[in-house]
Amino acid sequence: MLEGLPRTLLRLEGLAVGAAALAVYFDRDYSLVLLLLLALAPDLSFVGYVAGTRVGAAAYNALHTYVGPVALGTIGLLADSNRSLQIALIWLAHIGIDRLLGYGLKYPTAFKDTHLQRV
Repeated sequence: MLEGLPRTLLRLEGLAVGAAALAVYFDRDYSLVLLLLLALAPDLSFVGYVAGTRVGAAAYNALHTYVGPVALGTIGLLADSNRSLQIALIWLAHIGIDRLLGYGLKYPTAFKDTHLQRV
């Protein structure tokens, strides 16, 4: 289990990412309705746990790492696609807030085993 300063820094990192994503989202005057509709969409990955902890952890981690939303946001920015950028910012905000609350990437041992703590 992660403790002390590293745990605090990872939570603060989550706060920074979540707050920055929401600040950009609102600064661009994007849709509040879309934000509310998609805010918890990455958590649909929980369905993977129906197939077991290994599949569930892989599905959860695939949607809860910064790689996907950063790639989507970059593509959206380069392609001048507001919808892609909106989705990426919502996704980043979700992950950042999860990290702030102590929800980390999952280990295949059990749903509650994460890289930040046992939840």
